[in-house]
This record gives sequence, C-alpha cells and structure tokens, in this order.
Amino acid sequence: MRAVVRDRYGDADVLRQERINRPAVRDDEVLVRVHAAGLDRGTWHMMTGRPYLMRLFTGLRRPRNPVAGLDLAGTVAAVGAAVTRFRVGEEVFGFGSGSFAEYTTAREDKLALKPPGLSFEEAAVVPVSAVTALQGLRDAGRVRAGQKVLITGASGGVGSYAVQLAKAFGADVTGVCSTSKLDLVRSLGADHTIDYSRDDFADGSRHYDLILDFAGNPSLSLLRKALSATGTAVVGGGEHGGRLTGMGRQMRGMALSPFISQRLTMVAAKQRAADLELLTELIGAGKVRPCLERTFPLDQARDAMRHLEAGKARGKLAITVRRPQ
Repeated sequence: MRAVVRDRYGDADVLRQERINRPAVRDDEVLVRVHAAGLDRGTWHMMTGRPYLMRLFTGLRRPRNPVAGLDLAGTVAAVGAAVTRFRVGEEVFGFGSGSFAEYTTAREDKLALKPPGLSFEEAAVVPVSAVTALQGLRDAGRVRAGQKVLITGASGGVGSYAVQLAKAFGADVTGVCSTSKLDLVRSLGADHTIDYSRDDFADGSRHYDLILDFAGNPSLSLLRKALSATGTAVVGGGEHGGRLTGMGRQMRGMALSPFISQRLTMVAAKQRAADLELLTELIGAGKVRPCLERTFPLDQARDAMRHLEAGKARGKLAITVRRPQ
C-alpha cells in the first residue's frame, strides 16, 4: 500500500511516499481503508520529535511508527475478533495510528460512525482538533452559558472549533486572530473579534470568565490581565512551551494557580469515541462544521505540512488518500 513515512525526526523534508505492507489487526482493532486524513499540530510534533519529552513514548532516536498521521476517515476493511461496534463496509472517523496511508488500524474505542452529512475530507479534520477544543472548554474550562469566553488562535485548527463549541454552550465569544482571518472567525459565529496585530486583548477594556489559549505565545501575566478576578485560563499549545517538555507555560500556570483567585489549567486531550459521537450530534444539528480550507493529495503531504508550518491555514487541512470512484 502507499504511505507517507519518515525514518528520522525533522522538518517536512523527512516525509516521503513509499509502498509498505498493510498493518496487522489486533483483536480490539479495526482495519480502516483510509479515504482522507487530517493534518494537525500533533502530527507536526510527531514529525519533528519536539518537545523532546515525547520521544520517550514515540522513539528516542527515530519514530517507532514510521507512518505519519493521526486523524482519519474511511471505511471498515476488517475487524479484530473482539470488535463489536463496527462492521465491514461502514464509514468511520476517528484517531488512527499512521493515517497518511491507504490502510491503518485504530482501536475500536477511538472510532465512531462518520457524520452522514460530511465528506471524508471534512470528517477527517474533526477528531484531534475538535475533541481538544471540546475537552478544553467543557472539561478543563467548565464553560457555562452566559460566560464571556476569549479564544486565541481562533482561526486555527483547535480555535475554529472552539469558537463554534463555545457558542453551542451558550457563551458570548470573542475570537483573536490576524487581520486576514477576521472574516473567517466572524463566519464561525464569534460575537466579537480582535485583530492581534492592531489591538491588545488584555488592554483592560474587557475581562473574560474563560480564556482558551491555543495560540501558544501569550504570557501568563497577559492572560491573567484579561481574566476576571475568578476567571479560568486553559493553556495549550506546545510550539512555544520549550523544546524539552513543550509545557513550560502550562506547568508555571498550574504551579501558580493554587495561590491566586484565578484558575490556570491545561488540557491533555483524551481520544474517546463518546466525544466523537457528541460532535457528530452537534454537526448534525448544524451547530458545528469543519472549517476545511484546502486538501492535498497523499503525494503532496510535504507541501501540506509546510503550509501548516507557515501559519497560512484558515482552519483545517486534509490529505486525500483515496478519491471517489
């Protein structure tokens, strides 16, 4: 089968397309014939091997799993002996292990039936980013109707879902992004927008009950200035958190939180079928939609990753693995 692989950590140049064997299916796994794969910052971290702490789990000197990609959407090709939720031929989406390939495996409890109104490309860009946004708002942020919520990086993968989900939870939402992406964030339902190149969200003119920060670069002091006296900031993103752990801000925030009236916390997203099913309901109700900017064929995975690295993406990017017949 065709797959995008790498045998070392590095930038997009380490990615290459090769023919490899199909993966073996364990008892609790599903073999998915991949139609499309999503591109996200998690895949970028896995490619670069940064922060370095993650290599304890992914391979110290080189990736244990050479195939790139996490998000997937496709059809069930085979099921393990213990699998009961899916049948061959069903359309699914979720979290895989090496989704930049014609076939990949996924645990049964990390998949759900594909939302019927979405294309494979649209479904493939939901799992990692939308689940992270959902758990950041609902679980870590404890969002409530009527709260004033600020979303940094509102035009990005996690941010574009966070804006919509916060609105679905009944919040008054402000999205922070660049000038060229203000229209996108407004179209996602944001009540207010802030252009970070012109305005400061922490200028004291407005305070927020909840901040979901996945832009990765505002200092803790800046976030605290924008919070209400008892507000919560959920700090995410590992690009600016240091090369060793990637969680420098998160760790400092959680160390400080017990000594102040504000709550500083983080989200470590869990891959759960139940959250995929909830997102399917919200998509079906028209409250959430994937913001898919562009698709790339499998043999252009390098170009897709460079587009993501450059910060050019408006929402999400997808890799088309198998085109409709």
